[in-house]
Amino acid sequence: MFRYLITNGGNISSYLISLLLTLPIILLSLSVHEASHAWMANKLGDPTARNLGRLTLNPFKHLDLVGFICMLLFGFGWANPVPVNSRYFKKPRRDMALTAAAGPLSNIVLGFIFVSLYEISYLLTVRLFPSVAASAPMVIYVWLTFLQMGAELNVYLAVFNLIPVPPLDGSRLFYIFLPVKWYFGIMKYEKYISIALFALLWLGVLSVPLTWISNHVLDGMYGLWSLIPIFR
Repeated sequence: MFRYLITNGGNISSYLISLLLTLPIILLSLSVHEASHAWMANKLGDPTARNLGRLTLNPFKHLDLVGFICMLLFGFGWANPVPVNSRYFKKPRRDMALTAAAGPLSNIVLGFIFVSLYEISYLLTVRLFPSVAASAPMVIYVWLTFLQMGAELNVYLAVFNLIPVPPLDGSRLFYIFLPVKWYFGIMKYEKYISIALFALLWLGVLSVPLTWISNHVLDGMYGLWSLIPIFR
Protein backbone atom coordinates (compact mmCIF):
# COMPACT_ATOMS: atom_id res chain seq x y z
CA MET A 1 0.00 0.00 0.00
CA PHE A 2 1.30 3.38 -0.93
CA ARG A 3 -0.10 6.69 0.27
CA TYR A 4 0.97 10.16 -0.82
CA LEU A 5 -0.30 13.65 0.03
CA ILE A 6 0.37 16.46 -2.45
CA THR A 7 0.94 19.81 -0.78
CA ASN A 8 -0.95 22.52 -2.60
CA GLY A 9 0.45 25.96 -1.92
CA GLY A 10 -2.86 27.60 -2.83
CA ASN A 11 -2.37 28.28 -6.57
CA ILE A 12 -1.77 26.41 -9.80
CA SER A 13 1.89 27.35 -10.16
CA SER A 14 2.85 26.17 -6.68
CA TYR A 15 0.86 22.99 -7.25
CA LEU A 16 2.72 22.28 -10.50
CA ILE A 17 6.11 22.96 -8.90
CA SER A 18 5.21 20.65 -6.02
CA LEU A 19 4.05 18.01 -8.46
CA LEU A 20 7.24 18.18 -10.53
CA LEU A 21 9.37 17.82 -7.41
CA THR A 22 7.36 15.03 -5.87
CA LEU A 23 6.78 12.81 -8.91
CA PRO A 24 10.35 11.42 -8.96
CA ILE A 25 10.20 11.00 -5.18
CA ILE A 26 6.92 9.09 -5.50
CA LEU A 27 8.30 6.79 -8.18
CA LEU A 28 11.49 6.13 -6.21
CA SER A 29 9.73 5.61 -2.88
CA LEU A 30 7.09 3.35 -4.42
CA SER A 31 9.72 1.25 -6.18
CA VAL A 32 11.91 0.87 -3.10
CA HIS A 33 8.90 0.02 -0.92
CA GLU A 34 7.51 -2.71 -3.17
CA ALA A 35 10.89 -4.09 -4.23
CA SER A 36 11.80 -4.45 -0.55
CA HIS A 37 8.72 -6.61 0.01
CA ALA A 38 9.75 -8.72 -2.98
CA TRP A 39 13.38 -8.96 -1.82
CA MET A 40 12.47 -10.07 1.69
CA ALA A 41 9.94 -12.62 0.46
CA ASN A 42 12.53 -14.04 -1.91
CA LYS A 43 15.16 -14.21 0.85
CA LEU A 44 12.69 -16.13 3.00
CA GLY A 45 12.00 -18.68 0.28
CA ASP A 46 9.08 -17.28 -1.72
CA PRO A 47 10.09 -16.72 -5.40
CA THR A 48 6.63 -15.54 -6.50
CA ALA A 49 7.42 -11.83 -6.79
CA ARG A 50 10.83 -12.51 -8.35
CA ASN A 51 9.30 -14.79 -10.98
CA LEU A 52 6.78 -12.07 -11.84
CA GLY A 53 9.52 -9.48 -12.33
CA ARG A 54 8.69 -7.53 -9.17
CA LEU A 55 12.18 -7.77 -7.67
CA THR A 56 13.15 -4.53 -9.38
CA LEU A 57 13.35 -0.77 -8.85
CA ASN A 58 11.58 -0.17 -12.16
CA PRO A 59 8.53 1.89 -11.04
CA PHE A 60 6.42 0.74 -13.97
CA LYS A 61 6.52 -2.80 -12.60
CA HIS A 62 4.85 -1.59 -9.40
CA LEU A 63 2.43 1.09 -10.62
CA ASP A 64 -1.31 0.61 -10.32
CA LEU A 65 -2.92 2.87 -12.92
CA VAL A 66 -6.05 3.66 -10.92
CA GLY A 67 -4.03 4.21 -7.74
CA PHE A 68 -1.61 6.48 -9.57
CA ILE A 69 -4.42 8.57 -11.11
CA CYS A 70 -6.09 8.88 -7.70
CA MET A 71 -2.76 9.97 -6.29
CA LEU A 72 -2.51 12.78 -8.83
CA LEU A 73 -6.16 13.85 -8.65
CA PHE A 74 -7.05 13.37 -4.99
CA GLY A 75 -3.73 13.35 -3.14
CA PHE A 76 -3.68 9.69 -2.08
CA GLY A 77 -3.29 6.42 -3.91
CA TRP A 78 -1.71 2.99 -3.93
CA ALA A 79 0.72 0.75 -5.76
CA ASN A 80 0.24 -2.72 -7.15
CA PRO A 81 0.83 -4.99 -4.11
CA VAL A 82 3.65 -7.50 -4.36
CA PRO A 83 2.20 -11.04 -4.46
CA VAL A 84 3.32 -13.25 -1.59
CA ASN A 85 2.70 -16.99 -1.22
CA SER A 86 3.14 -17.89 2.45
CA ARG A 87 3.21 -21.62 1.63
CA TYR A 88 6.86 -21.17 0.67
CA PHE A 89 7.75 -19.83 4.10
CA LYS A 90 9.25 -22.08 6.78
CA LYS A 91 7.52 -20.05 9.49
CA PRO A 92 4.56 -18.40 7.74
CA ARG A 93 3.47 -16.05 10.55
CA ARG A 94 6.96 -14.75 11.27
CA ASP A 95 8.06 -14.59 7.64
CA MET A 96 4.88 -12.82 6.53
CA ALA A 97 5.49 -10.22 9.23
CA LEU A 98 9.12 -9.77 8.14
CA THR A 99 8.06 -9.40 4.51
CA ALA A 100 5.49 -6.78 5.49
CA ALA A 101 7.98 -4.89 7.67
CA ALA A 102 10.51 -4.65 4.83
CA GLY A 103 8.43 -2.04 2.98
CA PRO A 104 8.05 0.57 5.74
CA LEU A 105 11.60 -0.07 6.97
CA SER A 106 12.97 0.64 3.49
CA ASN A 107 11.15 3.98 3.48
CA ILE A 108 12.59 4.88 6.88
CA VAL A 109 16.07 4.15 5.51
CA LEU A 110 15.36 6.12 2.34
CA GLY A 111 13.97 8.97 4.41
CA PHE A 112 17.16 9.08 6.46
CA ILE A 113 19.21 9.15 3.24
CA PHE A 114 17.23 12.20 2.12
CA VAL A 115 17.79 13.83 5.53
CA SER A 116 21.51 13.09 5.30
CA LEU A 117 21.77 14.56 1.80
CA TYR A 118 19.90 17.64 3.00
CA GLU A 119 22.18 18.19 5.98
CA ILE A 120 25.34 17.71 3.92
CA SER A 121 24.04 19.92 1.08
CA TYR A 122 22.96 22.67 3.47
CA LEU A 123 26.32 22.58 5.24
CA LEU A 124 28.30 22.84 2.00
CA THR A 125 26.16 25.34 0.08
CA VAL A 126 24.79 27.61 2.81
CA ARG A 127 27.06 27.47 5.82
CA LEU A 128 30.59 26.64 4.61
CA PHE A 129 30.46 28.04 1.07
CA PRO A 130 27.65 30.64 0.96
CA SER A 131 29.00 31.95 -2.33
CA VAL A 132 27.66 28.78 -3.95
CA ALA A 133 24.15 29.50 -2.73
CA ALA A 134 24.49 33.15 -3.71
CA SER A 135 25.51 32.25 -7.26
CA ALA A 136 22.51 29.96 -7.86
CA PRO A 137 19.97 30.59 -5.09
CA MET A 138 16.97 29.11 -6.91
CA VAL A 139 18.83 25.92 -7.80
CA ILE A 140 19.97 25.44 -4.21
CA TYR A 141 16.50 26.24 -2.89
CA VAL A 142 14.83 23.71 -5.21
CA TRP A 143 17.42 21.05 -4.38
CA LEU A 144 17.06 21.49 -0.62
CA THR A 145 13.26 21.55 -0.93
CA PHE A 146 13.39 18.36 -2.98
CA LEU A 147 15.44 16.62 -0.29
CA GLN A 148 13.12 17.79 2.48
CA MET A 149 10.09 16.57 0.58
CA GLY A 150 11.78 13.23 -0.03
CA ALA A 151 12.43 12.79 3.67
CA GLU A 152 8.92 13.84 4.67
CA LEU A 153 7.14 11.68 2.10
CA ASN A 154 9.11 8.53 2.93
CA VAL A 155 8.66 8.88 6.68
CA TYR A 156 4.95 9.61 6.25
CA LEU A 157 4.63 6.58 3.97
CA ALA A 158 6.31 4.34 6.53
CA VAL A 159 4.20 5.62 9.43
CA PHE A 160 0.98 5.31 7.44
CA ASN A 161 1.73 1.76 6.36
CA LEU A 162 2.38 0.70 9.95
CA ILE A 163 -1.26 1.33 10.92
CA PRO A 164 -2.38 -2.16 12.03
CA VAL A 165 -5.44 -2.49 9.79
CA PRO A 166 -5.78 -4.28 6.46
CA PRO A 167 -4.70 -3.85 3.73
CA LEU A 168 -1.73 -1.96 5.22
CA ASP A 169 1.58 -3.60 6.12
CA GLY A 170 0.93 -3.01 9.80
CA SER A 171 -1.89 -5.54 9.74
CA ARG A 172 0.60 -8.25 8.72
CA LEU A 173 2.86 -7.26 11.59
CA PHE A 174 -0.08 -7.31 13.98
CA TYR A 175 -0.89 -10.79 12.66
CA ILE A 176 1.86 -12.44 14.71
CA PHE A 177 0.23 -11.23 17.96
CA LEU A 178 -3.28 -12.48 17.15
CA PRO A 179 -4.77 -15.97 17.21
CA VAL A 180 -5.05 -17.22 13.62
CA LYS A 181 -8.84 -17.45 13.88
CA TRP A 182 -9.13 -13.81 14.94
CA TYR A 183 -6.83 -12.59 12.20
CA PHE A 184 -8.66 -14.32 9.37
CA GLY A 185 -11.94 -13.19 10.90
CA ILE A 186 -10.75 -9.59 10.54
CA MET A 187 -9.40 -10.19 7.03
CA LYS A 188 -12.88 -11.20 5.84
CA TYR A 189 -13.80 -7.54 6.17
CA GLU A 190 -10.65 -6.20 4.47
CA LYS A 191 -12.64 -4.66 1.61
CA TYR A 192 -14.88 -2.68 3.95
CA ILE A 193 -11.99 -1.65 6.18
CA SER A 194 -10.15 -0.36 3.10
CA ILE A 195 -13.15 1.78 2.12
CA ALA A 196 -13.38 3.17 5.65
CA LEU A 197 -9.65 3.88 5.67
CA PHE A 198 -9.77 5.86 2.44
CA ALA A 199 -12.83 7.73 3.70
CA LEU A 200 -10.86 8.78 6.79
CA LEU A 201 -7.99 9.86 4.55
CA TRP A 202 -10.32 11.87 2.35
CA LEU A 203 -11.87 13.58 5.36
CA GLY A 204 -8.44 14.33 6.83
CA VAL A 205 -9.18 12.54 10.09
CA LEU A 206 -5.87 10.68 10.05
CA SER A 207 -3.74 13.65 9.02
CA VAL A 208 -3.16 15.07 12.51
CA PRO A 209 -1.92 11.90 14.28
CA LEU A 210 0.08 10.71 11.26
CA THR A 211 1.72 14.09 10.80
CA TRP A 212 2.51 14.33 14.53
CA ILE A 213 4.22 10.93 14.54
CA SER A 214 6.03 11.59 11.26
CA ASN A 215 7.35 14.94 12.49
CA HIS A 216 8.76 13.33 15.62
CA VAL A 217 10.50 10.67 13.54
CA LEU A 218 11.94 13.37 11.27
CA ASP A 219 13.05 15.42 14.27
CA GLY A 220 14.92 12.36 15.50
CA MET A 221 16.65 11.91 12.14
CA TYR A 222 17.74 15.54 11.95
CA GLY A 223 18.70 15.34 15.60
CA LEU A 224 21.16 12.55 14.90
CA TRP A 225 23.07 14.84 12.55
CA SER A 226 23.09 17.61 15.16
CA LEU A 227 25.18 15.31 17.36
CA ILE A 228 28.07 16.00 14.99
CA PRO A 229 29.55 19.40 16.02
CA ILE A 230 29.94 20.79 12.51
CA PHE A 231 26.24 20.24 11.77
CA ARG A 232 24.98 22.05 14.89
